[in-house]
Amino acid sequence: MTPPPGWYPDPHPPHHERWWDGTAWTEHRRAPGAPAAAVPVAPGGTGRGKTVALATTGAVLVAAIVTGTLVLGTGDEQTGTRTAPATSAPAPPQPSEPAGESSSPPATGDPSVVEDQLNGITFPLLDGWVRPRHVAEDDVVMTTDGTYDCPGDGGVCRHGLVLSRTVTANDETSPEALAKGDIADAAEDAFDHDTLDREPYGGMESHATVASGPVAVAGRAGYYVRWRVRTAKGPGGYVQSLVFPSSVGTESPVLVRYVFDAGDDGPPLADMDRITKGIRPVGDAGTGGGVGSSIGPPD
Repeated sequence: MTPPPGWYPDPHPPHHERWWDGTAWTEHRRAPGAPAAAVPVAPGGTGRGKTVALATTGAVLVAAIVTGTLVLGTGDEQTGTRTAPATSAPAPPQPSEPAGESSSPPATGDPSVVEDQLNGITFPLLDGWVRPRHVAEDDVVMTTDGTYDCPGDGGVCRHGLVLSRTVTANDETSPEALAKGDIADAAEDAFDHDTLDREPYGGMESHATVASGPVAVAGRAGYYVRWRVRTAKGPGGYVQSLVFPSSVGTESPVLVRYVFDAGDDGPPLADMDRITKGIRPVGDAGTGGGVGSSIGPPD
């Protein structure tokens, strides 16, 4: 039940009291226990909310709320008073999520996976990974839990993230050509300059290919390229570009980027392979793949 009008602890700050008009908080505030000459009445009110000041020895005043007439079973009318119940008034609504920051993707029925509805695939949510929240990058499907101060030009960094998007920039459909063409952009976006033209890691100094080759992803023949990146500040990291045909719609190529810190706090490098192996078409828990899996022609 909604509490009746009265003075209650102010939700902000709680060391004051604030008037609750029976529907919402008003702007009337007072110190706890302070006498009130009159109960705040909304414009157009009938005056039913007046305070009766009861004088006692020592000029101690107790506020009571006149609530109207009580109709008795005999038909006689008497004036009654009552005080507000001990319950607190409902707290005001909490502020919404900051504008411009993405929320977590809609959760599927299985809390252990993240769904990319556009490309018709799901990703396994491994230990230490969470759905993205307050992430400025587009198309992020998961991140490692928590953030830290970037070692370079400031800002907030994460130890790992995975992105998923559809390739639409050109007519190329070869997973190998697309993966090899994307890896340099993936490294620069992750470890060189951010969207605000800062250098979170002091800039990228060098890179080396540590793995590449064909891979089966969600029952489709794909290709991946993995680089070890060294930066001016911090331990550097790893990036991987993985491309495979979508199993929905026009079967446009799907690009998955992996960005991992190389330091002790970074995710295990083997998580790249575990995530790749766990990618599934939506609604098909049995079609997998992964690094080292045999690749056959798509069905």
